[in-house]
Amino acid sequence: MSSKKNVLAIYRLLEGHFGDLQWWPAEKPFEVIIGAILTQNTSWKNVEKAIQNLKREKCLVPENLYRAKKERVEALIKPSGYYRVKTRRLKKFLEFLFDEYDGCVADMFGEDWRTLREKLLKVNGIGEETADSILLYAGQKPVFVIDQYTRRIFSRHGLIDGKAGYEEIQRFITDRLPVDVPLYNQYHALLVNTGKQFCKKDPLCITCPLGRIRRTRTGGSH
Repeated sequence: MSSKKNVLAIYRLLEGHFGDLQWWPAEKPFEVIIGAILTQNTSWKNVEKAIQNLKREKCLVPENLYRAKKERVEALIKPSGYYRVKTRRLKKFLEFLFDEYDGCVADMFGEDWRTLREKLLKVNGIGEETADSILLYAGQKPVFVIDQYTRRIFSRHGLIDGKAGYEEIQRFITDRLPVDVPLYNQYHALLVNTGKQFCKKDPLCITCPLGRIRRTRTGGSH
């Protein structure tokens, strides 16, 4: 089976197992952005608690969060862990948003996404995965997000080198898929769920929906 067919087969098998995951769970793009920054090095459950705190205090609005004192933000996002570091990162992003786009998220996403990606990567605390999550999930831009689960699943199936760089993996996948934002959204969500439930550090290959691909290619499990 060609690598293109494998990439598509993985998607179809996972979607058949999990269905439409409708990720990212948020009411507005700004909420997605904040969630993408807060989810670094923590579970989504903890991020949800922080998001609810911000909503309750009406701080999930660009201007309000921008003007909120550091100590207040730290207290509100504490459930997300590393709250002092993440407060600094939120503040840096907000400085960028207000300096470049007068605090308007819509104006930010009105810029060419490649240019915006370069700018985001210059904001302290925003790496490739976070920038691409912001672009895909908040901005609806055609950017495929690469994370630890993507790397693990594709390398275990022999499709990529486990030591390949972020952009190399991203290019490998997008070269084998149509340019489609909903597809990228759903595919990444499927990979995250597969990584959490099956493709763990100690993989559960027998029950994994992708076990059939692995057996077809090698005659065995992971």
